[in-house]
Amino acid sequence: MRIWTCLILWAALALISCATIQQGKSGAHEVYQSRDFIVSRLDGAETAASLAQRLLGDANKSWMIEDNNPAGPYKKGQAVIIPLKDENIGGIYDDGYQLVPILCYHRFAETCKSNLCVSKSAFAAQVAYLKNNGYHSITLSELMGFLNYDAAIPAKAVVITMDDGYQSIYEFAYPLLKQYGFTATLFIYTDFVGASKNALTWDHIREMKAGGFEIGSHSITHADLTKKFPGEDDSAYLARITRELFQSKKIIDQELEQDTPFFAYPYGTYNQQILDLSKQAGYKLGLTIRMGGNSFFADPLTLKRSQVLNEDMDYFIDRIQTIQPISLR
Repeated sequence: MRIWTCLILWAALALISCATIQQGKSGAHEVYQSRDFIVSRLDGAETAASLAQRLLGDANKSWMIEDNNPAGPYKKGQAVIIPLKDENIGGIYDDGYQLVPILCYHRFAETCKSNLCVSKSAFAAQVAYLKNNGYHSITLSELMGFLNYDAAIPAKAVVITMDDGYQSIYEFAYPLLKQYGFTATLFIYTDFVGASKNALTWDHIREMKAGGFEIGSHSITHADLTKKFPGEDDSAYLARITRELFQSKKIIDQELEQDTPFFAYPYGTYNQQILDLSKQAGYKLGLTIRMGGNSFFADPLTLKRSQVLNEDMDYFIDRIQTIQPISLR
């Protein structure tokens, strides 16, 4: 759909390329404007972010420009299309529909012996690949807008999540993601916070939240909520899993002064009772570890999420597919 839109606008631009309707404040001429698009011919060097700030009022909407134009840097004399509204809220195309991959990490180290650990060099290569290949990291709040069919997101959107709350997230992943302009969601189990030198503290978590990261619950103790303890009857089991869901949210809400809307099921396991309790607790999104991407019609309480368990780049690329091919003509 975007391709045809661009072809139509380029044809219009060819007809009106000599007409300037407005002089931009930072070195650009808007040569065409409708209710849906502006076409701007650049007089100086601008970026997608500066164009988005000037013409859309929000630098974070730079992806709307990048998805409709060749990759930057933009050059003097270049014509750039700036859409004025969301084009494709559900991510539906003639040849398929959009999938949003959610990546799951745990901890980082110089070298790793566990498949739940990713080496610093491998993670740096993965983040660089995302950046260099036109991916945009989005928050779970932005994904929620997509799932509710309220707002469009970048065509190559990816959500980065990190479970448990290891300090290596703060020491390595957080500054690296900031360097690339990416964000992530941390899922913490509250008993682990500050429990050892390898764990994040609440001060670490507050700093990352202030830096744009979102914080979700991963329960209190990280117990498998689908399994009863030995000798535990139905009443005791219900009381325990209710506490894991409700009390973890309450602790995070109080510590971070927020209304925590996201829950990652420990070990990715759930049942209908846990889904019902999650909804009652006030969670809007629930994340599993079932591999795959998420369409706009995905169940928000059982979202798919791919764990990064292998440092091979082909393995990583296979987990960040953003389109489900299918003919919709």
